[in-house]
Amino acid sequence: MLSPARARALGPLLDRFLADYDHRARIAFDPIELPHRYRRPEDVEVSALLACSLAYGRVDLFKPKLERLLASMGGSPADFAAAFDPKRHRAVFEGFVYRFNLASDIALLVAGMGAMLREHGSLGAAFRPDVPLRDALIDFTGRLRNHPRAAIVRELGPVRGLDHLLPDPARGGSCKRLLLFLRWMARGPDGVDFGLWKLPTSRLVIPLDTHIARISRLLGLTARNDLSWKTAAEITASLALLDANDPVKYDFALCHYGMSGVCPARPVRENCRRCALRVSCKVGRRLPNARAKLETAHHRG
Repeated sequence: MLSPARARALGPLLDRFLADYDHRARIAFDPIELPHRYRRPEDVEVSALLACSLAYGRVDLFKPKLERLLASMGGSPADFAAAFDPKRHRAVFEGFVYRFNLASDIALLVAGMGAMLREHGSLGAAFRPDVPLRDALIDFTGRLRNHPRAAIVRELGPVRGLDHLLPDPARGGSCKRLLLFLRWMARGPDGVDFGLWKLPTSRLVIPLDTHIARISRLLGLTARNDLSWKTAAEITASLALLDANDPVKYDFALCHYGMSGVCPARPVRENCRRCALRVSCKVGRRLPNARAKLETAHHRG
């Protein structure tokens, strides 16, 4: 957890880093590019939840799968979901495979979203803002997961990877992709996130992946080593010391700083020397000492 004194030092650095980061250049390397192709809020919601749910592994592997799936759903993913019929739309999903997930998993998610749209008019209207965020996610995903599946199984086979596609927040995992979906829906609109839901950004929890976890440890936002909800909450609490109203605003830039290879798991000294966050980073702060030792060794030689 970040101390108040460290927060006062880190805040201006991170804000400057955020202001200088080229967000637009990285959108093409992020699943968020796909929902940006739609204009109707309901289509953005449906395409965004599909994109987030399948956004594991390499972007160049899951993105073509998503593009083909969305294309086969026609011009409006929301209209498709609302009218979804397992028998009539079997061909859209038949043969779909991406790592842990099969056609029936995706069809069940689409069917669940369709039921929400018919009942509430939008996915956002089905999300409960009156309970703690984790409880709201448990309720939201539970309704999607528990949609009747007999007709889907009959047409497309057994549901296999639903626990991975829609993880249960009650189990304590970081639920990175679900939290990513909430970030997209609640923040903005700012050119990256959409700002469609009336969910206060102060309640968001950072989507925790290996990049965010590693960079957060380097910056002193957490000392925890696991990818759990507790770690995500601790990093968010540290970032809330910098901006209590919007603690996850740093997520996109920091995540892509790692994804792009500019801040890799194995530090590259020249990258570290050019890094705007160097003076607050555990690796960056050691560089001057390392250089001094090298110069001393050279002179002694």
